[in-house]
Amino acid sequence: MAEQGINVNVVSMPSTNVFDRQDAAYRHAVLPEHLPRVAVEAGVSDGWYKYVGTRGAVVGLDRFGESAPAAELFREFGFTAERVAAAVKAVL
Repeated sequence: MAEQGINVNVVSMPSTNVFDRQDAAYRHAVLPEHLPRVAVEAGVSDGWYKYVGTRGAVVGLDRFGESAPAAELFREFGFTAERVAAAVKAVL
């Protein structure tokens, strides 16, 4: 993204429960309201819509039960860096 002149911040949120318990100032500092957001989740993506808002997007892998190496499954279901980059561009 940087090579294309697109600056992004990456936030790791291993626990939404812990994040939600933080004060509003902290939450807004981590996820500023005025910036578009893209959540990336290799599991159930429904819960991330509350963090991306109406201007954002969620790239997720909501299916399970397939058997193959992770890299093959991610590629098969479109969970790739290219798809994430496309989602970022779409919300800009």
